[in-house]
Amino acid sequence: MLAPRVDNRPYFAPLLLALIALAWLSLAVWDGSPYARFLRHDELTNIDAGLNWGTVGLMAVFVTGWTVMTFAMMLPTSLPLLSTFRRMTERREDSGLLLTLVIVGYVLIWAAFGLGAHIGDAALHAGVDRWHWLDDNSWTISGATIVLAGVYQFTRLKYKCLDKCRSPLSFVTEHWTGKSERLESFKLGIHHGIFCVGCCWSLMLLMFAVGTGNLAWMLVLGAVMAVEKNMPWGRKLSAPLGVILIVAGVAVLVVSGPSACAHTAGACA
Repeated sequence: MLAPRVDNRPYFAPLLLALIALAWLSLAVWDGSPYARFLRHDELTNIDAGLNWGTVGLMAVFVTGWTVMTFAMMLPTSLPLLSTFRRMTERREDSGLLLTLVIVGYVLIWAAFGLGAHIGDAALHAGVDRWHWLDDNSWTISGATIVLAGVYQFTRLKYKCLDKCRSPLSFVTEHWTGKSERLESFKLGIHHGIFCVGCCWSLMLLMFAVGTGNLAWMLVLGAVMAVEKNMPWGRKLSAPLGVILIVAGVAVLVVSGPSACAHTAGACA
């Protein structure tokens, strides 16, 4: 005799929201702990550049922190796609597993992006340590990063990826046929993660300009990306946001330049 089927649909949204809240709570607890430095990319300068188990372990801690940040910030922006996929697979007995595979694939892409960003940031800090001009004018890095994020808001690639993220139903039907269910679910998360990175990578790089581990900044960025991807008028936010970022980046370059020169004898001579 078959066991009665349990309808767990009412628990989907509360459970997912609880997981997102738990990610934010974990970040808040981590940020207040003695290990808060591992949420901030500046700590990478203390890592030995040599390849050893200690270096690998520390990089794993940084990537773990980044992955938790991704879960907290980016998963809410993908709730429409996850809800659409959930509705399409809700009659399947393994619907929970399939949804989990989508989330795993999505977070994996952002974790890979975080690893690459941290490696690039470590290399940049190494360059600052070796190139005296860049060390004396390190403010140019933050300013240039903000300007880059603003310029990207106007590119065709940005809007192409944004349109993909804003069409969850067509995206799911394009990448999931139900033939190889588990593999396709995982690949759906991978594909969605790639387009999401293509849409939001420049804004996430601002974490390195302002400082990873800044919970207030994370909340602001997460809210902006959620609005941009999911609200009916969100697409119209990209251009004004780009202008604001370009102006802010230029302001950093213009204002910080004279200030740095005044505090560094002969640096700008």
